[in-house]
Amino acid sequence: MAIFAIDFDGTCVDHRYPETGPDVPCAVDFLRVLAVNENQLILFTMRSGDELENAVEWFSERELPLMGINQNPDQLEWTSSPKAYAHFYIDDAAVGCPLIQPPGFERECVDWRSIAELLGYDDSIFE
Repeated sequence: MAIFAIDFDGTCVDHRYPETGPDVPCAVDFLRVLAVNENQLILFTMRSGDELENAVEWFSERELPLMGINQNPDQLEWTSSPKAYAHFYIDDAAVGCPLIQPPGFERECVDWRSIAELLGYDDSIFE
């Protein structure tokens, strides 16, 4: 089991802030694989207010369970740090994060197939 801190805009959906853009290709499929394999997901985003609620709703509508929102509730036992503790941070702005430019998308976004490969998953999970 691992904990994944997942950015939202450019990672789960296209950059359309404050709106919620279309889903990034393969994002939902791979996040489901992570959840089914007992990994935990933290929504780790700069969104706040109504825009944050829209992001939380995006996860709920896709039946992707969240362990936390901008925090890891388990870490409160051992630190008061505001940084969410996770094993992996997936963010389109991270150095080295594989990116793609899907047709019609405003900007590059996370390449979830490459993320899956980096984590040792077979490409067949997307078929």
